[in-house]
Amino acid sequence: MAQGDVTVFDEFKAYMMDGDWGSTDSIRCAIVDNTTPPTKSDTTPQLTDYSEVTSAGTYTAGGEVLDDIATMVAELDGVMTFDSDTNPTWAQDVGNATDAYWAIIYNDTDAGDLAIAFVDLDGPVDMTAGDLTITWNGSGIFTLT
Repeated sequence: MAQGDVTVFDEFKAYMMDGDWGSTDSIRCAIVDNTTPPTKSDTTPQLTDYSEVTSAGTYTAGGEVLDDIATMVAELDGVMTFDSDTNPTWAQDVGNATDAYWAIIYNDTDAGDLAIAFVDLDGPVDMTAGDLTITWNGSGIFTLT
């Protein structure tokens, strides 16, 4: 896996078909360390399965809000695009974590904070040494056909 790769959890694909999420569900992006590396085949992945970096400096627990499901999901010609206009950014701060490895995209409205996908940050990323910004691909965070 290369820096910036987005990997969708297999379990999310199955869960999405259940239709249990509402259009107003809030999707967030949190930063985790390497205590438990995410893999696409993790069963029932939730944010709490991974060790979120310390809430300090400019990073707050739970990460940044991306948007709601209704805004992030679009379909055209049989292709579902999952995207956000929000590129999450955490400004450099002496209190920030020095061990950022992955960004976890998850449903904050879901009782278990079910994880959707993760981004390889090619860590460790030292958030005290500079800003951490995740810039989504112009074609979307990911697509499903």
